[in-house]
Amino acid sequence: MAETTWETPQQFFNMLNDEFNFVLDVAALPGTAKCEKYFTPEVDALRQDWDGTFWMNPPYGRGQNVYAWVKKAYESAKRGAVGVCLLPVSGDTKWFHDFCLKADEIRFVKDRLWFSLNGVAQRANHASMVVIFKPVPGKLKISTVPNCRER
Repeated sequence: MAETTWETPQQFFNMLNDEFNFVLDVAALPGTAKCEKYFTPEVDALRQDWDGTFWMNPPYGRGQNVYAWVKKAYESAKRGAVGVCLLPVSGDTKWFHDFCLKADEIRFVKDRLWFSLNGVAQRANHASMVVIFKPVPGKLKISTVPNCRER
C-alpha cells in the first residue's frame, strides 16, 4: 500500500496550481489531498466524472493500472475538462503512446522529485513528467519544469 500513498511535494503542486487553479484532486487520501474536492480509493475515481481543472498524481507502484488513469484523464479532457497529471517518465509504455503523445503538453521535471510518506520526504527512484490534457490540444509542446525541491 505504501507505494500508492506517496504525497506530491506541496511546493511543486503550488507552482502548478498557481498556473492552473485546480478544483479537483482525482487520486487522493484525506491527509494528502491537494484540493478541497477530491476522490479517495473508496469512491473509485475511475467511475466518477472528472470536470473542471483537475490534478492527478495516480497510484503507479507495481501492480497499479496506470493505463486506466491516463486514459480517464485523456477522455475527461475530450469532454471539456483540463487535466494536469504527474506521471513517471515511461516512454516505453502503452499508456504513454496511446494518450500522452496526444496531450497538449509534456513537461519533464528537472532532477527527481522528493515525495513524502508519513511526512518524511524521500527522493523518487524515477524521473517524473507533467502531462497536460486540454479539450482541444494544439501541437504537442515539450518542455522542462523545475522540481521546486523541498527538504
